[in-house]
Amino acid sequence: AMDADVKKESLSSVHQLGVEMTVRYGKYLNLLKDHAENELCFVLISCEKFLKQQRRTVVSSLCCLQERCAGYDWFASSVFLMMSGDGEKTLTFLQRFSRLLVSAFLWLPRLHLSMHLPATTVESGIHPVYFCSAHHIEMLLKAELPLVSSAFHMSGFTPSQICLQWITQCFWNYMDWSEICHYIAICIFLGPDYQIYICISVFRHLQQDILKHTEA
Repeated sequence: AMDADVKKESLSSVHQLGVEMTVRYGKYLNLLKDHAENELCFVLISCEKFLKQQRRTVVSSLCCLQERCAGYDWFASSVFLMMSGDGEKTLTFLQRFSRLLVSAFLWLPRLHLSMHLPATTVESGIHPVYFCSAHHIEMLLKAELPLVSSAFHMSGFTPSQICLQWITQCFWNYMDWSEICHYIAICIFLGPDYQIYICISVFRHLQQDILKHTEA
């Protein structure tokens, strides 16, 4: 992706809102300086251009498959903050990171309509994180925290739904920034299965609150 090509592109309204939130959060954490917004836009458009080269063409009535983009890229934004707003460093990291298996689990847009997945999986519109990580979280929750598992069952709301939300957003708005950095680093260094263990430990931490809300 050439710089000139990237500069011609524009972001959707959803992405622009995400950029504003990211920059506001980065400045609150004292990680970003002025002009960070332009750098982040450059990163997101470049990522989209790179990932587009590895996407299948799918004809489907599913809304999620008609969109060329898989929502706002929270992972790339997290890396951008970790690199203190350096767009070049962020892109260099993401290019190298994309070769690792763990990228499929941490960086959800990485596998959106991806040619690396079987055609039937792509056509289902279900991301591998849902039927891999989220499925194993539910299995472990039954064994490790049966009361929490029962509470979710009684509510008619599945743990996998909220875990997919956490994972998609890289735990933004749920954890402090240092914990988000730990989550990303642990999964990269120790393997994608730690994504499952971290979600289980969050449920263990919230167990008393979950049970109290279930009673109420």
